[in-house]
Amino acid sequence: MTFPFVPGKKVEVPEIPYQEEFRLPAKESSLVIVDMQNDFVKAGGSLVVPAAADTIPVIRRLLNSARTAGVHIAFTQDTTYQGDPEWQIWPKHCEIGTWGWQIIDELKPREQELVCVKNRYDGFYGTWLEHFLSHMWKVKHVVIVGTVSNICVLHTAASAGLRWFHIVVPANGISALTEFDQALTLRQVSSLYAGHVVKDAARLRFDE
Repeated sequence: MTFPFVPGKKVEVPEIPYQEEFRLPAKESSLVIVDMQNDFVKAGGSLVVPAAADTIPVIRRLLNSARTAGVHIAFTQDTTYQGDPEWQIWPKHCEIGTWGWQIIDELKPREQELVCVKNRYDGFYGTWLEHFLSHMWKVKHVVIVGTVSNICVLHTAASAGLRWFHIVVPANGISALTEFDQALTLRQVSSLYAGHVVKDAARLRFDE
């Protein structure tokens, strides 16, 4: 079957194998929460993803479950500076020290949890995330949630997959600007990086 090299407005979504339930060993797992910051999530933010607000209770429940089970917790925090080159691509956002840069109060990191300040889409690029996952925590499984699905979530998931971490993404724990972007992310995670997509984060269990 052939297809147009310039896709039309309607594109068929390839099969995405969803898991109804999934279990992971807590001590060998990390929950990575990507860029849940005011500028992306809260009204008044400069680059709000409307669907991100709906993921807050989902991610908060998963975070509480992970904390209780002793899962290693990491946050990425998108960070730009005055005159940042990224402002040529996107409107001014997540400038260090501003309200928009801060991680939302509902998911506020605890003192002992890792916060990786990052300057690009990929949570591993120029950060200490790999050092903690691989060398400090000896993690094998990485659960990734957050926003924006096809940008920072997907680039972080791809980077984890290329490092041979086993990736798990709860579909209702990530948010995108369009349905196409959401489908793209879930398809890439499951097909390229041998990751698993769980329909509902509430069906993800950590075994202590």
